[in-house]
Amino acid sequence: MGEFVAEIKVRISETYKSLQAARAAGDDFLADAHASELEDLHRIAARNGIDPHCA
Repeated sequence: MGEFVAEIKVRISETYKSLQAARAAGDDFLADAHASELEDLHRIAARNGIDPHCA
């Protein structure tokens, strides 16, 4: 489970950074895609007992 936890936290962190970059660039379509992916990752984390906000 340790590798899964580490990977989900990395994915959340990277996706959040990509979301911020897309917003800064004014790319609404890409920002929406990253926001959707981030929601999915948070859902996966929560389903597995991982606090997605401490990534």
